[in-house]
Amino acid sequence: MSLKKTRAENYPDWYQCVVNEADMAENSSSPGCMVIKPWGYGLWERIRDIFDEKIKSTGHENCYFPMFIPLSFFRKEAEHVDGFAKEMAVVTHSRLSMQDGKLVPDSKLEEPLIVRPTSETIIADAFSKWIKSYRDLPVLINQWANVVRWEMRPRLFLRTREFLWQEGHTAHASAAEAEVETKQMLEAYRELCEDSLAMPVIMGRKPEYDKFPGAVDTYCIEAMMQDGKSLQAGTSHFLGQNFAKSAGISFVNRQNQPEFAYTTSWGVSTRLIGGLIMTHADDEGMVVPPKIAPYQIVIVPVVKNPADEDAVMTYIEKIRQDLSAQQAFGEKIRLKIDRRDKSSVDKFWEWTRKGAPIILEIGKRDADGANVMVKERIRLGTPEGKQIVSRVEFCTTAAQRLQTIQQAMFERAKARLLGNIRTDIATPEQFKAYFAESNQWIEDGKPAKVAFVRGKWSGDQNSDELLKEMKITIRCLPFDQSGTQGTCLLTGKPATLDVIYARSY
Repeated sequence: MSLKKTRAENYPDWYQCVVNEADMAENSSSPGCMVIKPWGYGLWERIRDIFDEKIKSTGHENCYFPMFIPLSFFRKEAEHVDGFAKEMAVVTHSRLSMQDGKLVPDSKLEEPLIVRPTSETIIADAFSKWIKSYRDLPVLINQWANVVRWEMRPRLFLRTREFLWQEGHTAHASAAEAEVETKQMLEAYRELCEDSLAMPVIMGRKPEYDKFPGAVDTYCIEAMMQDGKSLQAGTSHFLGQNFAKSAGISFVNRQNQPEFAYTTSWGVSTRLIGGLIMTHADDEGMVVPPKIAPYQIVIVPVVKNPADEDAVMTYIEKIRQDLSAQQAFGEKIRLKIDRRDKSSVDKFWEWTRKGAPIILEIGKRDADGANVMVKERIRLGTPEGKQIVSRVEFCTTAAQRLQTIQQAMFERAKARLLGNIRTDIATPEQFKAYFAESNQWIEDGKPAKVAFVRGKWSGDQNSDELLKEMKITIRCLPFDQSGTQGTCLLTGKPATLDVIYARSY
C-alpha cells in the first residue's frame, strides 16, 4: 500500500508524505516552525540519549545558557555576525500596550537581543569569567537547546525557523589540544550516524570559503540521500583564538605569561531526522533503525471474535514477559502493545508507515499454536518479511533479529553510497555534462543519474561563483587524500586536492 506520492513520481512530495503519514511532525501556525509529534520526538529523544552518553563519556558536562544574546556580543566578532546576519531574529521591545484599541510594542530595549542562532559569543563571554589560569583548562561543556534561524524556505526537519540541537563548546590551553578535541567529536558524530542511525557518512574538511563564520577550520560529515543529494549531518569547528580574543578569554600559562585560549564548537540537530527519512524510508513510509526506534517491537492484537479477546491478550502478556527479559544493544527491548479500538489492519499499516522495526500480529490461531506472526519492516513485501515462528523461538532470538535489521539497513545504505560516487570524470566538460542531468531517487542496485563526484580541485577561492552557476557545492575535502596530481574539474587548472562535489540540502 504505497504512499500518495512515491519517490519516482515526486521526491520532495514523497518526503512530505513520509513525514505526514508517519505522524512525525506538522507545520505550526507559527510561520516557518514545526510541531514535532510524539513519534518524531521519540526519535530525537533516542538520538539525544545515545549521544548524551557519548558526550559525558568523553569528559564533557551539560549546562544551559540564555537564548537571548546581546547584539554587542556578535559585533565583537565581525566575521561571525556577517555570517549569521541574514538569519537573525531580533528582539527590540520588552512588552506590548494597548493604543487606540490595538496592541503595539511599548518599551524599547536599550540594546537589541538576538534570539540564539548559535551560542559561541555568549559562551565565550562566560568562559572569559571562568578561565584565569592554565589550571582552569580545559573547559568541556555541552548544551541541549533550541535555536532560531530565520529560514525563508522552511521544510520539516531539514530547515525550520526554530529547531532542536546540541552544541558543544570547549576551551583549551593549546591549539594542538583544541584540534584533537575538534576531530574527536567529529568521530563521535560519525559513530552516532553510522552505528545508531545506520547512515554512512564521508568525513572531511570544509573548503576555506565555506567554513563556519569565525572558524579557523570546519570539519564535517556528509551523507548521501536516496536522490543522490548530500546532507551535512554534523559539523565540528576549530575556532583557534578568534573568539577568545574578541571575548577576552585569557589565562596565565605555565610560563606565567598571559595567553588567549583556543576554543572549539560542534553540533548536530533535528536535521538528522530528515536525513534518516531520506536514507531509509521507502514508498510505504518510514523505516526506523532499531537502535533509535521508540518502540522496537509493536504487537497488534487480532481479535475477530470478542469471545477470543481474553485468550489473545493473555497470550500477548506471556510474550511481553518473555521479551522483557531480553536485551538488544545493551538495553531492554522497547515494546508496545497496541490496544487501541481500531481494526488490526489499520493498526498494522499505521505502524508500517511509522517504520516500527518489527510488527507482531497475534490472533487466536497464534495463541492456540503457541506461534507469532512476525513482520519485519525492512523486508516488507518480500517472503522474508512475513514469517510464522514459535513464540519461544521468536522471544529468544528477538534481540538478534533487531541487530540483524540494524546491520542490514547500514549495509544497504553503505552500498548505495559507495555505488554512487563517480571517480571516472576527468575533464571540466564531462563534469558539466554530468551535473546538467536532473536528480532522481536511487533504486537499490542501480546507479543514480546524478550523485557524488570525487575529483580534483585547484583550491581557487573564486570557485564559489562557478559552483553557484552549476547549482552544486564542494561538500568536503575527504580525510583520505590521495596526494596525486590531476585536473581541476571546475577550472581545468592543475590540482592535487580531492573533493566531493554534489548537490545538497
